[in-house]
Amino acid sequence: MSLVLHVDADHWRSGHAKTLARYPGIVPVIKGNGYGFGAGLLCREAQTMGVATIAVGTYVEAPAALAAFGGDVLVMEPYRAPIHADLPDLPHRRLVHTITSSADLGSLRSIEPAARVAVEGLTSMNRFGAPVAALSGLVDAASAEAVTLHLPLGTGHLEEIRRFVDAVPAVRRWFVSHVSPDELATLCSRYPGHEFRPRIGTDLWLAEPTSYEVRAHVLDVRAVAKGDRAGYRQRALPAGHILVVSGGTSHGVAMESPAAATTPRSRAIAVAEGVLEAAHKVRSPFTVSGSSPRFAEPPHMQCSLLVLPVGATPPAVGDTVTVRMRLTTTYPDAVELR
Repeated sequence: MSLVLHVDADHWRSGHAKTLARYPGIVPVIKGNGYGFGAGLLCREAQTMGVATIAVGTYVEAPAALAAFGGDVLVMEPYRAPIHADLPDLPHRRLVHTITSSADLGSLRSIEPAARVAVEGLTSMNRFGAPVAALSGLVDAASAEAVTLHLPLGTGHLEEIRRFVDAVPAVRRWFVSHVSPDELATLCSRYPGHEFRPRIGTDLWLAEPTSYEVRAHVLDVRAVAKGDRAGYRQRALPAGHILVVSGGTSHGVAMESPAAATTPRSRAIAVAEGVLEAAHKVRSPFTVSGSSPRFAEPPHMQCSLLVLPVGATPPAVGDTVTVRMRLTTTYPDAVELR
């Protein structure tokens, strides 16, 4: 049984090339599940791109990235003395640490006096960072080689970035997230002596959605009569076919992050989906015979049971069906580039 991410390599990489052209100085973000492709593959792709720096999400991800990529590795998780002081890779010369407080800086430098540091500013994201008023002192104490800013989604960040740049005008390198190509060009024009390096993940690795597809194997097919039961919960079935397909919770099937639901339409969809779930009529992300059959019950760990109604042509055992999944929460058994 397998759930496989199939990738048209040339098409996929054409999206990378377009993104690199739109964002000079790009710092590819490689974190978590590697956007469905796996972090190791993305590190190798970044090496081929010829970029100088990549960014990882956490210190746990740093050793593998250092092994697979020959350039600098920026850790976006801030160094915290109670959590990270015992990690063996702290002195690595290609590792760039993110610092947000003088206490953490003191801890890091007591372990590795030559540790490379980027100071993070506290943006309107209100996640990690030093307030703009404290930035100058921390940058000076750290002899920071860069300032990093993690901004909210969307555009309109130039004024916020300006406040930080004006606070520490001597810092020449800036790592920024969620800026548009136009905003990046404006920053470079406004501050010609500065280097703005956009950190980009989703818009790089998922730039060409038609270049990849998740497919699952059909493991079993059988006709069922109305009232037959199936699954752990022994729910009654309508007449038709029951399909057993690869792909379950361990792969990320039906494991979704909370939706924002910020518009009336999105809230209505969320309510409708809740009603369907309560009635055990949740549509699956699998496509079979041109439609999305419903789950017979919640997905199992490595496979799912689907209900195919009367009139729909069932697939054969060994066939593959496509699966609509959010790649940032997808863990395929294999990634096949062709």
